[in-house]
Amino acid sequence: MAQNFAEQLASFIVQIIMVTPSQCQRWFQEWGNAIKPQLFRTIALLSVCFLFLTTLTSCSPARFRTEAAQVPYIVYASLGDPNSFNPILSEGSPDVLGLVYEGLLRSNGLTGDLEPALAESWDFSPDKQRITFTLKPNLKWSDGDPLTADDVVFTYNKILFNEEIPTDYRDILRIGEKGLLPAVRKIDDLHVEFTVPEPFAPFLRYAGGIFVLPKHALEQSIATRDANGKLKFFQLWGTDTQDLSQIVGNGPYLLESYIPSQQVVLRRNPHYWRRDSQGNPMPYIERFIWKIVESTDTQLLQFRSGGLDFLGVPPDNFSLLKREEKRGKFTIYSGGPELSTTFLVFNLNQAKNAKGEPLVDPVRSRWFNTLEFRQAIAHAIDRPKMVNNVYRGLGKPQNSPIYEQSPYYLDPEKGLKIYDYSPEKAKQLLLKAGFTYNSEGQLRDAQGNRVRFTMMTNAGNKLREAIGAQIKQDLSKIGMQVDFNAIAFNTLLQKVYKSRQWEAYIGKIGGGGVEPNSGANSWLTKGGLHAFNLAAQSGEPPLTGWQVADWEREIEQLYIQGAQELDESKRKQIYAKTQRITQENLPFLYLVNPLDMSAVRDRIQGIKYSALGGALWNLSELKALE
Repeated sequence: MAQNFAEQLASFIVQIIMVTPSQCQRWFQEWGNAIKPQLFRTIALLSVCFLFLTTLTSCSPARFRTEAAQVPYIVYASLGDPNSFNPILSEGSPDVLGLVYEGLLRSNGLTGDLEPALAESWDFSPDKQRITFTLKPNLKWSDGDPLTADDVVFTYNKILFNEEIPTDYRDILRIGEKGLLPAVRKIDDLHVEFTVPEPFAPFLRYAGGIFVLPKHALEQSIATRDANGKLKFFQLWGTDTQDLSQIVGNGPYLLESYIPSQQVVLRRNPHYWRRDSQGNPMPYIERFIWKIVESTDTQLLQFRSGGLDFLGVPPDNFSLLKREEKRGKFTIYSGGPELSTTFLVFNLNQAKNAKGEPLVDPVRSRWFNTLEFRQAIAHAIDRPKMVNNVYRGLGKPQNSPIYEQSPYYLDPEKGLKIYDYSPEKAKQLLLKAGFTYNSEGQLRDAQGNRVRFTMMTNAGNKLREAIGAQIKQDLSKIGMQVDFNAIAFNTLLQKVYKSRQWEAYIGKIGGGGVEPNSGANSWLTKGGLHAFNLAAQSGEPPLTGWQVADWEREIEQLYIQGAQELDESKRKQIYAKTQRITQENLPFLYLVNPLDMSAVRDRIQGIKYSALGGALWNLSELKALE
C-alpha cells in the first residue's frame, strides 16, 4: 500500500507541473477525496511539494495567468509515443504529424467537400484524366524557404512513387489492373499537372490530400545511401532527432520538443499560409501539447482534473462525464456513428519467412483458413451483449468495412449478410468442418488437437480490453480456449506488419471518409494494410509460399473496377458486391460501431463537431481562453 501511495503522490506532483493554479486547486480537492483516510497525514507533505515546485519553476500563480494569457494552448492526449517524425514512415494513429504537414487540398469536416489548402484552385481536362493545381502564391516552409511546384513533384516522383520506400499512400494511388501510378509534372512554380492513364474516380481527393514534403530538406537523403546500401531517408527525422527545427513542415504547427513517454510540444508555424478575414495569422492557438498517456483510465482522470482539453468518450464513461459536464466546464459532443471499424482478425498467411519459419503454426493456420471456423466464431460472438455491456447501449452491431454514412454502404435489408448470435449454429458449422467435442466439451480438430489460440489487442485501451475479455468468454462456450494478451501498441504493430508472427488480434481502423477506395490498401492483395494475409512489402525479404485465395483476388479486382468507374450507380453495385464477399468470407469479423463522442473543455471555442471531422478538423479557427 505504501508503494501504491507513493506512486499516486509522484503522479500527482508530475501533473501539477502542467496545470494552472485553478486546475491545481481542483486536483487537490478531487485527489484528496479519493484518499480521504490518508488525507490528514499527507496534507502537509503535499503542501511542501507544491511550494517546492512553484519555487523551483519560478511559476507563481500570477505568472501562470500572465503566461497563459500570452500563450494560448491546447492539451491533447495520445495512448502512445510517435514512432517516427518522418511523415512517410510514421505509423502512429492518431498522428501528431497531421498538425505539421498538409496537402494541396483539405476535406471539410462537416460536409466532406474538398476545399483549398496549399492549392488555391484546380481544373479538370475534358476527359477527367488530367488535373492542373494552382498553388497559392508566396507559400513558405516552416524554415522560411519558398514552397513551390518543385516540392509537389519531388514528393510524388521521388518519395511516394519510389519503390524502395514502403508506404501505404502508394497503394491508394495505383490505377487499373496494372497498378499504374499518376504522372506528375511541373508547369511552372505555381502550377502542377497530374495525369492518370485511365479514368480514376477518387483522383482529385487522392492527388490533393496527401502531404507535400520539402525538397530542399529531403533531397539529399533520397540521393545518398548508408554503408548498407539503404537510402539515408530511412534514418532521417526519427524520434531520436536532437534538433527538431531540422524537421521542416508546412502545416499549422511545427515540432518544438519531445520527451519520450511524456509529451510532444508543438508551436505555431510562423510561416503558415492561412490568415483570417482581418489578415491575422492562424491558427490562433500558439501551442499544442500532445501528452502521452498510455491508459484510457489515466486519460479520464487527467481530463476530469482539468489536465486535458479533449477526451474521446467511450460509452462506459458517458454517464459519469455527462453528470460532470456543468461542474467540469466541458461539453460532450456526439457526431453519430463513428467512421471506423472495430474487428477481430485472424492471420491467414500461409507463407514462411526468410528463415524458413512458418508465420503461423501450421495446425492453427489450418483452422484459421477454414471458412466454417471463421463463420462459427462470427455466430459465437454475442454482439448484442457487447453493445449493452461494453458499449452501454451507445453503439450497434457492425457488418461492413464501408461506413453507414457512405452512399456505397450496403444495408443488411438490401442483402448484406449478418451473423446473429447463435452458439448452436457455431457448433453445427464446426462439426460440419470436421471438428469434434470431447466429453468435457472441449473443441478438437480432426487430428485431435485442442483448439487453442492467442488473441492480442493494444494495452491501455480499456474498451478494447473489455471486448477481448468478452470474446474469450463467448468462445469458451463453443469449446475454444483463447489466451488473451494486451500488449503495447507499437509492439502489436511490429508483430502484425513486420514479423507477421501472430494468430489473432482485435483492432480498429478509422478515417478515410466515405470514399470506399480509401480502404483499398486493406483489399489489394499486396496492399500495406492487407493485414490478414500481408505480402512482402517494398524492401522486405521475400515470403516463401505466400498464397492468395480466389475471394481475395475477386475483392481486389472489384476495388480496381470501382476506382475506374465514374458512373455512381455502377460504383454502388460494385462496392455492394465487395461487401457481400467480405461478409461471406470474413477476413475481418466486424464487431460494434459506437457513437462518435468527445468531451471538450469549454475554454476551447469554435468547435464544429462531426463524426467525419471530429473536434479538431477546423483547428486553425479555434480559440483557447484561460
